[in-house]
Amino acid sequence: MQLIVADTTPLNYLILIHAAEFLPSLYQKVLIPVAVRAELAHPGAPNIVREWITRPPEWLDVATTAPPIDLGLAHLDAGEREAISLASELHSGLLLMDERDGVRVARQRGLKVVGTLAVLDLAAERGLLDLKTMFDRLHATSFRSPLRVMTSMLEQDARRKPR
Repeated sequence: MQLIVADTTPLNYLILIHAAEFLPSLYQKVLIPVAVRAELAHPGAPNIVREWITRPPEWLDVATTAPPIDLGLAHLDAGEREAISLASELHSGLLLMDERDGVRVARQRGLKVVGTLAVLDLAAERGLLDLKTMFDRLHATSFRSPLRVMTSMLEQDARRKPR
């Protein structure tokens, strides 16, 4: 298991579908920058997300020192900028992020990026959750992903399960 730096969007959705609790079974520690904490606590965030971040679990750490601002990240939002910078600074090598622009930039910088679906798939592979149930919950949110990707993942999940 290893440290993972998280951006706002994946945490938001994992909290909404009651799957954030599986993160410590997959990763030793989840680290977020201050900007991500602020975005999760924003008045426009769902109540359950705001409540969750006011009493964060012990496996979640907030980086209180922000890395220097990288002008190459200026086109990204604050959470993405800080998450990429923090993962780069810590050489954590693993970043939890969904937004395409942020993912592209992070990969260009040599970071390994996983998204919400990959985390759910890994948890399902380890028998921690039912992937179809989680995908059904995601469909009830504003989460968007190509249906073919989710269908393919469900087919793969079905092949993994003993008959």
